[in-house]
Amino acid sequence: MSAAKSFLSMHVLKILLRTAITLTILVLIARTINLQQAWQVMLHARPELLFVAVLSQFSSTGVSAYRWQLIMQNLNFGQSFIFYWRSCFKGMFFNQGLPTSIGGDAVRVLDVAACGFRKRDALYGVAVDRIAGLSALILLTLATHLFNPSLLPVQVYRIVVVLSALGCAGLVSLWLFKRVFKRFPALGYYPQLAFIKAISERLAQAFAHHRWLLLVLSILVPVFAMLGFYATGWALGLRYGLMAYFAIVPLALVLSIIPASIAGWGVREGALVGLFSLVGADKTIVLMMSLLYGITLIIVSIPGVFVFLQGRQHQGIKKD
Repeated sequence: MSAAKSFLSMHVLKILLRTAITLTILVLIARTINLQQAWQVMLHARPELLFVAVLSQFSSTGVSAYRWQLIMQNLNFGQSFIFYWRSCFKGMFFNQGLPTSIGGDAVRVLDVAACGFRKRDALYGVAVDRIAGLSALILLTLATHLFNPSLLPVQVYRIVVVLSALGCAGLVSLWLFKRVFKRFPALGYYPQLAFIKAISERLAQAFAHHRWLLLVLSILVPVFAMLGFYATGWALGLRYGLMAYFAIVPLALVLSIIPASIAGWGVREGALVGLFSLVGADKTIVLMMSLLYGITLIIVSIPGVFVFLQGRQHQGIKKD
């Protein structure tokens, strides 16, 4: 019992710490902007473009669910698209609408495990899907900067290209790691390396079929997200070209993956304000764009509320 209490206390402490970090960053950013201007920006936002942003993010999540379905089918899990769609939106709800110690990925693992599969195998499937998403984001960032080297200051450009190239190299190494284990099977006895081996093997298996379709779907997920940011920015008057958004927003999204705040709030805002200021953007408008996009994510996660409540209702019926 004491161990369980200690485990629960650690989770509560993590949530409180992330909440404190989120609020601290947002307060620090808010102190650098004009609050009256921020209110005026929100009042004059174009609702039709905000609606387009919601549709874009909804499309991004739907495509992500289809990609996950194909990956899991290649890993011999089966299940219909509706199952993965429901699980993705439920996971998004836990990430955005209901920040708790149970993350969206953990929810997806539990959903798959509830179908009779081992949690470890389900975890590998979710990890492969995450890797596919991160790979597409890094490739999109690298390609955008290579074809548009003048979008950001040269010092920032070089750092971004080098880091993106290193990220791509790391992902390729992970893909090829299974071959190293074939030549040196003794490496599999080390627990950390055994996990990498399992991910590498499943990554190859997941992309054994429908490889090009999976690649296209993986690229479409961040592209739709970028279009959502683009529509939100233009709705508020942040009228930069689409390529500027493609150059800046993925960097902020990668940074927001770092589990230092609640659902990336604060980190995303700080990164976007800092990066857009490099091209002369108004900090107030950038902050409002990021906050509105965060609200968009919460709105899109609403279907996950109904999926979650429906699942609890079914559990209640079974218990009765």
